[in-house]
This record gives sequence, structure tokens and C-alpha cells, in this order.
Amino acid sequence: MSRWIRVCLTLAIALATLGSAPAAFAQDGPEQPSIDSMTVDQIVNCEPDGTQTSGAVYRICMPPNWWYNGDLVIYAHGYVAPYEPVAIPEDQLCLPDNGPCLPDIINVLGYGFATTSYSTNGLAVQQGVADVVDLVNVFAQTHGQPNHVYLVGVSEGGLVTALTTEQYPNIFDGGVAACGPVGDFRYQVNYFGNFRAVFDYFYPGLIPGDPVNVPPALVPIWEDYYQTDIKPVIFDPANASKLQQVMAVTKAPVDPGDPVASTEHSVKDALWYQIVGTNDATAKLGGQPFDNQRVWYRGSVNDWQLNLMVQRIAADPAALAQINAHLQTSGVLTSPLVTMHTTLDQQVPYAHEVFYRLKTLFAGSGLKHINIPIQRYGHCEFTTAEALTALGVMLALAGDQPMNEAAIQKLLPNPKDQALLTQMLDQYSDPANQPDVNTIGAQTP
Repeated sequence: MSRWIRVCLTLAIALATLGSAPAAFAQDGPEQPSIDSMTVDQIVNCEPDGTQTSGAVYRICMPPNWWYNGDLVIYAHGYVAPYEPVAIPEDQLCLPDNGPCLPDIINVLGYGFATTSYSTNGLAVQQGVADVVDLVNVFAQTHGQPNHVYLVGVSEGGLVTALTTEQYPNIFDGGVAACGPVGDFRYQVNYFGNFRAVFDYFYPGLIPGDPVNVPPALVPIWEDYYQTDIKPVIFDPANASKLQQVMAVTKAPVDPGDPVASTEHSVKDALWYQIVGTNDATAKLGGQPFDNQRVWYRGSVNDWQLNLMVQRIAADPAALAQINAHLQTSGVLTSPLVTMHTTLDQQVPYAHEVFYRLKTLFAGSGLKHINIPIQRYGHCEFTTAEALTALGVMLALAGDQPMNEAAIQKLLPNPKDQALLTQMLDQYSDPANQPDVNTIGAQTP
């Protein structure tokens, strides 16, 4: 889960650093303590977890009153396996190797912090939208109405963020949706389904079941099963040609700088989501959503044979209706939304950003949306400077106050990082620099 942790932290730093100045800098009165002389434990106060009416668990962490700037940051987390208990995913809140945690960063910078577990795991987009909206009300009832509310989310939480920003501009002043399936949820479903269908063609019978029938007993043991029964076969040198064809046909990304490790990473991730997520999604959507009836697969040694023999599956109309009703973005924006995505994302393809940009342009919301492409392999693999850019652009579009220098110096002491941030902000802050319809259309897969 380290990919979630890294992006969660960097996005949090970004939003907090670039927001309005804390009260200590904005108000006259007695001299206040300096954050430089205080420990994190002296600044951060995480209250006991509470329970929302939906059953979701929420957490609020607050800085001292003299440091609180009146704004709220809500975090929408990424996918959690459906067999896990409903709880705030702690492993998505902190950096590895005893690094700092997200509430600490946010509170040190003067913002209120709140997050929710959502009321369910697995496919939880619809519930996530409802729970983050409700969390604003919970915060207001216990701490007063915040001046501004911002929403940041990653992966599945990125889609939660995009939908919520579109649908509730009266509540959320802006959002950052990072590495999320924001362009077309059916495309995301078919990405995992197509990978499994092609995989089964080249490795018949290796994985029990098929793309839409996953044995329930396999789901909770999949990670161990993959290591002992699947991985050795896939990466057997005798099967090198099969693996190369799987990657070519599915267009799963590979890092040119590390092709061996990234190939294994891409295969493992695609199969994990297909195995772990299929039954849960089918149950929640009222039918299975994968459809490859009209797909022509290309890139194998014998495409004609592949397309003749690969398993063909039709989606259930009920599932597609649920997706269209609850999981598809519109591109209609009143509050600004910044999206950011690595171009070689092995879990959520970068094509989502192309699709979403087209939606905003056709909806007349192009000036409310900025996309920041990051030329890199990996899912939610962003540097701090890149995440700062995304949040800085969003806050500029929202008309928020400039960044607080004391907070910048405390959390980003390296002048080179600050210079890179300035450079990227200059590059991406102007909506006029975004590609036009013809350029975007040419990039569409």
C-alpha cells in the first residue's frame, strides 16, 4: 500500500501548504508560540474516532485554536479489499519507515483534518461520496462551519473526489483527484476484465474460474496463491513469449527503465484487482459489468486465433445502468478540479485523463479543470513538488489565499524543491495552456 501512502502525504502537504494563512499570522494580539519550537505531538490533537449515521468511521484532528486557519481538508482514501473490516485504513495515512502521518502534516500547517472509512469496502464510490459530504456536516456540528472545504482523493478516492466536486459545489470549494478512474468507469472495469480474459487464453486453467466467475474461497487467499501457484508459472523462462504477448495485447504499462520489475508489478496488480474486486462489484452493481463482445485484441503472434478462441462475455444491463447512474463523471464543474496522473499507471490507465478532459471541454467547463500529466511508471507515484503543483493550481483556480511562508519553510526546507514548485506552478496554472479538443482527441486510445 506504499503507493497510497506516498501520494496521500504529498497531496496533504500540498493543500495545507498552499492554503490561507493560519490565524496566528492573520490576527493581531498577544505573541503566539512558534511552530518551529513545538513538537508535532504538541500541535496535533486527534480526537477519538466517531461513527457516522451510515456506519462509517470518521476521524477529526485539530491544531491548537491559535494555529487553526479556519479551513478543512477532507481526504478520500483509495480502494480497500472487501474482506477487510470497515475501518480507517491506517496504512494509507502514514509514510513507511516510521515517517510522518497525514493528520500531523495537515494540523502543523493550520488546517483541520477529517477522513472517513466509508461505510463499506471494495467498490465504495457511491458510499464514499455520501460519507465525505456527511463528514462536512459532522465537522461543522462539532467545530463550527469551516471557511473553505477542500477534498483530495487518490485512486478510488480520486473518483469520489471528482464526482463530489461536480455534484456538490456549494459544499466543496475545490478538489484534487489523483490517479483516479475519472474518465470512464466502464473503461476501468474492462481494463481488468480484458487483462484476465487475455491472460486465461495464454495460461488456460492456471487461475480457477474465469473473468466473471471468481471462486469466493480464492479471494481472501489470493496474495499467497499468486506467489506460490501463479507467479512461478508466469515468469518461467519457458513462458517468456506468452508473457510478452499478454503485455503487448493488454497494453499494460512497462517502465522502460526497469522492464522486468515493472512487468511483474503490472501483472500482479491487474490480477489482484480482477480477483479481489470482481465478486464484490458484481454484487453491488446487481450484475457483472465486464464486456468484450466487440473487442478486437491485437499484439499477439496470431491475433486471428486469439480473437477466435478468447472467452467472450456480455455485460449485464443492470450493472451498466448502475454504472451510468452512479459511477460516471459528467465533466460539468462549478468548483475547480485538478487531476494528476502518471502516464504509465499500471492500475488506472492514464487514458482516463484524456476522457475526462474531453468531457469538461464538451460541457463548457474547460476553464475549471486542469490536468497535470506526470511522465512516470507507477500508480499514484508522485513527488512532493508534483503534488504541491496540483494543489497550488487548484487553490489558484479557487481564488484562495497565497501560501504561508512559515509553513513552507518548516515542511519544505530544501530551496531546490521550492524552486521546482514555482516552475511547475507557472507551467500549469494557466488553463489556456491545456491542450485543445483536436489534440486531446488525437491522444484518445
